[in-house]
Amino acid sequence: MTSRTAAASHVGRVRSNNQDSGYAGRHLFVVADGMGGHAGGDVASALAIQAIAQTDAAFETVEQARDALESALLAANRELAETVSEHPELTGMGTTVSGLVRVGGRMALAHIGDSRVYLLRDDTLSQITKDHTFVQRLVDSGRITPEEAAVHPRRSVLMRVLGDVDLSPDIDTDVLDTNPGDRWLLCSDGLSGYVTDERIAEILRETPDSDAASQALIQASLDNGAPDNVTVVVVGVDESDDSGVPDPVMVGSAAQPLSFRPVEEKRAAKRLPQLLLHPLKPAPDPEDEHFEPESEEFLRELIAEDRRRKIRRRITWSVGILLIVGILATALTAGYQWTQTRYYVGEVDGQVAIYQGVQQGVGPFSLSNVYQETDIDLMQLTPFSRSAVEQTISAVDLIDALAIIERLRREAER
Repeated sequence: MTSRTAAASHVGRVRSNNQDSGYAGRHLFVVADGMGGHAGGDVASALAIQAIAQTDAAFETVEQARDALESALLAANRELAETVSEHPELTGMGTTVSGLVRVGGRMALAHIGDSRVYLLRDDTLSQITKDHTFVQRLVDSGRITPEEAAVHPRRSVLMRVLGDVDLSPDIDTDVLDTNPGDRWLLCSDGLSGYVTDERIAEILRETPDSDAASQALIQASLDNGAPDNVTVVVVGVDESDDSGVPDPVMVGSAAQPLSFRPVEEKRAAKRLPQLLLHPLKPAPDPEDEHFEPESEEFLRELIAEDRRRKIRRRITWSVGILLIVGILATALTAGYQWTQTRYYVGEVDGQVAIYQGVQQGVGPFSLSNVYQETDIDLMQLTPFSRSAVEQTISAVDLIDALAIIERLRREAER
């Protein structure tokens, strides 16, 4: 029987531990590539996958699935930040995440980092996600070609990840159509960084069984040296409404017990301001150094712009909060001032009195106070009038309240 969906992960030929994680569920499919060296890359990807796995559910609309997936990534980001605050030895850890949720004939996507989502349709492979890397910025700006990016000495630098770098990272989201016969591939850069797109497409075309395809893709990376961990999730689409597996599968570090191991400072992952340097990539070859001067200048520009963006974001939030507080304060002040134009007649200590304000309160605070006491005793009034005063008599204004008092006074003197 041919499997539609499968997940697999391998430590590779160089690394001592697997910092990748993958998940294939009933509706949800995710790959995460942890970073932070021995300081917690495996912890980061495992925590992220385990948090995001809660999104594996049947949604009524693909838009709901997209929003839920984005929220799950942001929740995972907060969990990573909280973990770092409780375990300082994990400072600098982070993870990429690329995820899909299938809802009938559509896919919800959420993505951050340089793991990738591919789509094989009609024997043509397309890269769906864009890498959040420094070299991708260089390519987008026309400074280098994609071929140069593949061997660039700064190809390891990530501009966006989940972790303790940014409490509110930008997540790429999308809604995509999917057709029977489509095959989706989610993978860490342990595959895409060392196996060409042409070879990936060839394996997917020639291997209809997803379990066999996932193993073949990993083997292709191993054949090329596999200096990095490699994780893949292959998702097949047929006429049914789902592509999932009967029993959800976790692979990589997410399938292992979490381990929080303190490390020496010198072994922690190096950090650039607002950036993370992926520790799993090989060092650049000396022959690639001719890219360095222009790239370093552009990198400094990006770092400065990233700082300015975060400052603008904080200022925007602060101004927004101040505006909201100002609007609320203005509304409360206006509301209170309006209540002080209202009057009613009531009772205080057995005597008739005029109250200013309204009878409601806000928490422990009353919105009315005694404006004028009188010498009219409640017991001198008729039972009907006494009951009316006890339940309060509304007045149009102060003049009307004084008129009510005068009427009650005449009644009491009879």
